[in-house]
Amino acid sequence: MSRIGIDLGGTKIAAVVLNDDGAIGWQRRIATPRGSYPETVDAIAGLVSEAERETATRCTVGIGIPGAISPATGLIKNANSTWLNGSRLHADLQARLGREVRLANDANCFAISEATDGAAAGARVVFGVILGTGTGGGVVVNGAMLTGANAIAGEWGHNPLPWPEADERPGPACYCGLTGCIESFLSGPALLADYVRRGGAAGRSEEIVSRAEAGEPLALATLDTWERRLARALATIINVLDPDVIVCGGGLSNLTRFYERVPRLWGEWVFSDAVSTRLVRAKHGDASGVRGAAWLWPSSGL
Repeated sequence: MSRIGIDLGGTKIAAVVLNDDGAIGWQRRIATPRGSYPETVDAIAGLVSEAERETATRCTVGIGIPGAISPATGLIKNANSTWLNGSRLHADLQARLGREVRLANDANCFAISEATDGAAAGARVVFGVILGTGTGGGVVVNGAMLTGANAIAGEWGHNPLPWPEADERPGPACYCGLTGCIESFLSGPALLADYVRRGGAAGRSEEIVSRAEAGEPLALATLDTWERRLARALATIINVLDPDVIVCGGGLSNLTRFYERVPRLWGEWVFSDAVSTRLVRAKHGDASGVRGAAWLWPSSGL
């Protein structure tokens, strides 16, 4: 069986065809038609048509989206690609493509990808972390994605930063309308903002990482603080979920040093005498989301 996976991002739409062994049989990227819902549906339908034409195979279709389907209304909610919010994307795509389509949050797709044939393959409980422009997460248990009653399982970024220090109260404003959310401390823009508050000047969070690697004291101090915050935030995940593996993706996941440093720190807040949870980098990198969308169809049959 061949599976089409589509990762609907804010600036690009990626598509792949995966075979049963996880090999990529076809792939393509196009620009997202920002701001236009009808054109977004057209673009996805066009990619499915092209994929099946190029592979001469009728495929299953799985799509990762930057939001979720509301169990209450069936409409898209919480999408930072705001033109999707309130739409019947799931129903519209099924009608357009003439088949069942599976949709999931993009962070959940990331988690299922890494739990299926990535860095967390074979683990019983996996928590997938996105550390990039935002701070997302997904949960996989025994190979199955956990969505939750409200379709928000894994949304750790919109909980308050735990055990806040004096200078972390009440915390930065978050786009969700609250203050002090984990995302407002741990995302790429948050790392950059913290560096600037300390007197640094940079245009992108990646510059801070490079400067820290070169030994700049201000960048090193900023990363030390970021890693301590990450350790506290992940400690709450371990206390609640107790995962075998926490796997990280997103731009900041390329920061090698924190895979060693954060596990040394989080024991201070984890309610256990020892912590065996592994913290690892995603195997499939930027391709994890689109691969996970394809793996929304794990079993054979069309």
